[in-house]
Amino acid sequence: MSSEAAGSLYLLPNTLGDTAPEAVIPAAALHRTRSLDYFIAENPKSARAFLKRVGLPRALQEILVERLDHNTRPADIPVLLEPVLRGRDAGLLSEAGLPAVADPGAALVRIAHEKGVRVAPLSGPSSIVLALAASGLEGQRFAFHGYLPVARDELVAALKDLERQSRRLRQTQIFIETPYRNDATLGVMLRILSEDTLVCVAADLTLESEMVKTQRTARWRGAAPRLKGRPAVFLLLAA
Repeated sequence: MSSEAAGSLYLLPNTLGDTAPEAVIPAAALHRTRSLDYFIAENPKSARAFLKRVGLPRALQEILVERLDHNTRPADIPVLLEPVLRGRDAGLLSEAGLPAVADPGAALVRIAHEKGVRVAPLSGPSSIVLALAASGLEGQRFAFHGYLPVARDELVAALKDLERQSRRLRQTQIFIETPYRNDATLGVMLRILSEDTLVCVAADLTLESEMVKTQRTARWRGAAPRLKGRPAVFLLLAA
């Protein structure tokens, strides 16, 4: 049951890299961020660095930043909402982009709904949506799969399954990879996907080094970019 005395949980956008917040985050979202003194973040240290760049009207020592990451025990997550239930607004921050999308913050949002807390999403950069929009691939039907398996045989099987699913449903398949594995994963993609499957690589979105390129597997072969740890989103659409 909701309480009129409860605060709100704001889903705050973060930058996708070393970009000025004002360049990619709407003014209204920045204004809301500056109004808060309680934050829940995947990494409190980097969250404080982001908040410093945003320019809070109070000293960083006066704000509370609690940790919510993949190691947080499920039983500890409701505790993070206790200040909100007592009337204090909170901001949820991801390491990059929008919180709760491919992000551990989703568990907190679900509990907030269960407890009747107002959840307010604010606009900002999402690497998944930006990559899809810029890819030129099917934007009506798409699926995001997060991270694919690391073991090569499992990765090959997963990629072939995504290609079959894409062909059957005429659906764009989207996934991400740990940056240091980007080059290896792209190499496997280009070796095992059909020559006429469209592949998009979207790296460093919103940064000066941004690269978004879509072409068929056959054209990628022999001319694959060296991503060298750059954050990237991969998309494919089978013919």
